[in-house]
Amino acid sequence: MTNRRKFLQKMAVFSTLSLGSCGWRLANVSSNYISSNQRDQLYVYTWTQYTDKELLTTFTTQTGMKVIADVYESNDVMLAKLQAGGGGTYSIIYPSDYMVQKMVEKGLLIEIDHNKLIGLDNLFPQFKNPIYDPNNRYSIPFNWGTTGLLYNSEQLPNAPEDWEYLWQNQAKLSKRITLLNDVREVMGAALRMLGYSYNSKNENEVKQAYEKLKSLKPAIAAFDTDAWQNKILAGDLAIAMCYSADAVKITKENPKLKFVIPRSGSSLWTDTIVIPKSNPNIDGAYAWINLILQPDIAAQICERLFISTPNRAGFELLPKAIQENTNLFPPESLLNKCERLIPVGEFEEVYDRYWTQLLT
Repeated sequence: MTNRRKFLQKMAVFSTLSLGSCGWRLANVSSNYISSNQRDQLYVYTWTQYTDKELLTTFTTQTGMKVIADVYESNDVMLAKLQAGGGGTYSIIYPSDYMVQKMVEKGLLIEIDHNKLIGLDNLFPQFKNPIYDPNNRYSIPFNWGTTGLLYNSEQLPNAPEDWEYLWQNQAKLSKRITLLNDVREVMGAALRMLGYSYNSKNENEVKQAYEKLKSLKPAIAAFDTDAWQNKILAGDLAIAMCYSADAVKITKENPKLKFVIPRSGSSLWTDTIVIPKSNPNIDGAYAWINLILQPDIAAQICERLFISTPNRAGFELLPKAIQENTNLFPPESLLNKCERLIPVGEFEEVYDRYWTQLLT
């Protein structure tokens, strides 16, 4: 797939720190994985908001390995890099649910040995046998959420209720709207607004979605997955299509920014951890997954990074205010309107063709 998106790369290497507050010590089990001749570095390829200094230094403290974290802004960027041969240094990658299926089909992932995992039973039941990866053969869930609209309640006192709000208020919102730089999410939102599935394989339906988006394009400031955050905080944007994980973080910084899941439905996604076949540090990869699976670590990640944990034992450690945050953990009534993205096979060419036309 042609890489049409700007690749954002950040490098972070942190030295060992002592974190005595961590109740579970990876050092207790690391001897099962880390041999004396193992490499002392672990390369992770992840989303921008999924790692921080504390997480990386916790791992370094427990294993002696330094972590080098590169970030990407879309699944397609990540896949394109791997297929171009640029992913040989990574032992851990964080694809979204539908991308796991594509990577398995392309033979890019190893089957995870559950005997080497500690804490898999800590997951909520719905994450133990997901439709995109039965029995978690190739992936371990890390974060889940929805896609929706984040808006400035001062600039837009009447809350948007559905995707159609963007079209109904196009003139007022001109150049103060951003949509994600993601073909399936953006086309899917338009499809859902029109009453179709996010995963439509009907070209006439996809064309209708394209025509709707084409009519909105003059009002769109950018197709952007990350840079919109500073702009909406500065007041330069009125509304942005975004992932709930980003929305929760931004609303913490400015409570006047509100997140809504459109009433016609949106996408429900899970971002996961996988081990690519080309990994150079398999022992470090398993040690990383075991760290993430621990309840106290899962709870700390949820609190620090404002992401929705799939770890039930970790969820139970969270303060009640976080457990009841509906942006992090939406009620079933809203989730029932959402739909998971799934691979569409060769029909993906249709999505890509209309997406290219939209961007150009």
